[in-house]
Amino acid sequence: MQTSAATPALPGGRPRLVERYRRFLPITDATPTLSLGEGFTPLVRLHNLGRKLGLNNLYVKVEGQNPTGSFKDRGMVVAVSKAMEAGARAIVCASTGNTSASAAAYGAAAGLEVVVVLPAGKIAIGKVLQALVAGAKVVSVEGNFDRALELVLELSKQGDHPITLVNSLNPDRLEGQKTGAFEVCDDLGRAPDILALPVGNAGNISAYWAGFSDYHAAGLVGSTPRMYGFQAAGAAPIVAGHPIEFPETIATAIRIGNPASWLKATNARDESGGVIEAVTDEQILETYRDLAREEGVFCEPSSATGLAGIRMLAAAGRVDRDALIVAVLTGNGLKDPHTAELSVGRIMEAPATLDGVSRALGW
Repeated sequence: MQTSAATPALPGGRPRLVERYRRFLPITDATPTLSLGEGFTPLVRLHNLGRKLGLNNLYVKVEGQNPTGSFKDRGMVVAVSKAMEAGARAIVCASTGNTSASAAAYGAAAGLEVVVVLPAGKIAIGKVLQALVAGAKVVSVEGNFDRALELVLELSKQGDHPITLVNSLNPDRLEGQKTGAFEVCDDLGRAPDILALPVGNAGNISAYWAGFSDYHAAGLVGSTPRMYGFQAAGAAPIVAGHPIEFPETIATAIRIGNPASWLKATNARDESGGVIEAVTDEQILETYRDLAREEGVFCEPSSATGLAGIRMLAAAGRVDRDALIVAVLTGNGLKDPHTAELSVGRIMEAPATLDGVSRALGW
């Protein structure tokens, strides 16, 4: 979809995401303008990994290039704008990390108080720091993400403090997140055959499906993709068919035992003719490392889950080698520096001479 010259733009001519897709979003003339430059993330073709996996048309949507380093910014810009429109003075969220970073940044830009509730000891440090630096009030509680979400739901219902919940239970969040599907279609000139992504709280798979469905209904694409969602094996309630009381995975962003958007996710799977399956931490980390070493794309481990799933299905002969496939990489690799540190070799030491450096390199 082309952007008209009249579309409100950031300096330099780049249109604002919300204005570009305004016709598909719950935006009115009363909605405040808010932007940190979200959206317009790269769609990168994986030539090396594609050959390795025997897939001829494999792409990744690099959502780690959003302002706070994850896809959450797409939904947060809409949710916070609508909260401002409704007169909220504060926003609140439970988070496994990326939501807290995004809420803190957009809340700061909007001049709102931001409250974040985290499950103790379960968050990658890069994400917590983002929320704290942006001035959010961060509370760590015993229990998992699901308990944190229960608490913020109760907090948001207190009538004596105008506060808006900005988790994906907020429909405005999912409305904003569906813009990722629009961009994929715009960049490809069509819808992909398969859209693969991680599934944690399960909002994003339903948001993307809504976006593809909107574009198809508007006649902007002639088809819709099959939605392929993947959970980590230690935190795969949808695959198991029941909540997981103690979810465990290295993929912290999807370490969720009872997804809030469970039904929406399974509807997206079923309506699109897709799948929701599980991959192991080992499969996730292998794909995480290969993306960086073979393609130069550094994402957080959770983000590699969708591509790890495609890799698993390709090895089993369950994916057409000529299918047009897009895997969504949901967050930047610097979100989880600890896992990155554990995944790399040591720094070589050498005397400050040409001979010393050459010997260290084995040349």
